Amino acid sequence: MFDLHGKTAIVTGGGSGIGQAISRVFGQQGARVAILDLDESAAQETARGIGAAGGEAIGLRCDVTHAAGVEEAFAATETKLGPLSILVNNAGIAHVGTIESTTQADFERVCRVNINGAFLCAQAAVRRMVGRKSGVILNMASIVSLMGVPERFAYSVTKGAILTMTYSIAIDYVSKGIRCNCICPARVHTPFVDGYIKKNYPGREAETYQKLNAYQPIGRMGKPEEVASLALYLCSEEAAFVTGAAYPIDGGVTSM
Repeated sequence: MFDLHGKTAIVTGGGSGIGQAISRVFGQQGARVAILDLDESAAQETARGIGAAGGEAIGLRCDVTHAAGVEEAFAATETKLGPLSILVNNAGIAHVGTIESTTQADFERVCRVNINGAFLCAQAAVRRMVGRKSGVILNMASIVSLMGVPERFAYSVTKGAILTMTYSIAIDYVSKGIRCNCICPARVHTPFVDGYIKKNYPGREAETYQKLNAYQPIGRMGKPEEVASLALYLCSEEAAFVTGAAYPIDGGVTSM
């Protein structure tokens, strides 16, 4: 089950965190994986790790906000690894603030990466998949797509857009053999979270970490590997009947 041999997958933001975990599990399951990241060295290091474990992967620098760069990276992927089967739209950035404290520059920056980046990558993927009448697009949304979270105004707006983008792609291309779903994680413990705590709560790291754990009724943050396992299912043939769906993976947050 969950065999991805013969599939070519692109994972954006695959050089660290959730994207890295997804890239690794896809490689373990036989996919040829292209890791796209703004940090080229992180992308290539992840690719080398997959290769050392017996998989096939390449790491490419890609700024998802630039259409020409996205097209170049997708073309290079198909040249090196074969026709695109799977896109995981994972690249994104966060922002903390209410509508009052969010500047126009902040808002536009988060939208440019989280919405425009996902749009450009999904568009590039669909254009390749539609002629083959086959493909899977998995978008990384968030629990903020489904509920309100304090001081996450700009981020929430963008992840709400990802949710409705998922629905739109799913309904437009269901008859053309393309499936589109999204995952909605709660807090997941990644190096980004550690950096965020260190930057914003100096001297209060342990206290803040415990608060972030306690936010989930299950008592801890999620693990990148847990999100990757869900991504593997949704991108595999075992999920062939699943499209237009949003999957919370949140330790019980949205059940409260």
